[in-house]
Amino acid sequence: MNWCVNSSKSVVAAWLSAGFVMVLPVAAAPVAQPAAPEVVSRSIFVIPTNSKDGRDPFFPNSTRSYDPVSAARPHAGDVSSLVLKGISGPPNHRLAIINNRTLGVGDEENLVTPQGRIHIRCVEIKAGSVVIESGGQRHELNYVKNR
Repeated sequence: MNWCVNSSKSVVAAWLSAGFVMVLPVAAAPVAQPAAPEVVSRSIFVIPTNSKDGRDPFFPNSTRSYDPVSAARPHAGDVSSLVLKGISGPPNHRLAIINNRTLGVGDEENLVTPQGRIHIRCVEIKAGSVVIESGGQRHELNYVKNR
């Protein structure tokens, strides 16, 4: 009897092993999954023009976002209030500090002045002056020590 039980256990073990060996390649094969569609998400922010289009979530009673003055663009204006505060760097890569903003040759910036914002472009940085362009006109700002 003992021999029969051991024999049947061996047969079952053999069948399980054979089944496992037959199933193993199927289980190891990669399962093809459907390709998920590519989702591109973007945030789009639109500045409202009136209270019906939207409101500021942090200041819901404010009307400043609808104020046309807040959307004013920089203009090419009076450059007399621009001050060259310093020049640094080697001769082949100079930087200029104009109204506390650092600019290199070719850089454009909107600078705040008492008359409003002025859009300038740095054209050339010399040893003691800077040539800027504003509104299609070129101006040279000279560096004056102890200003």
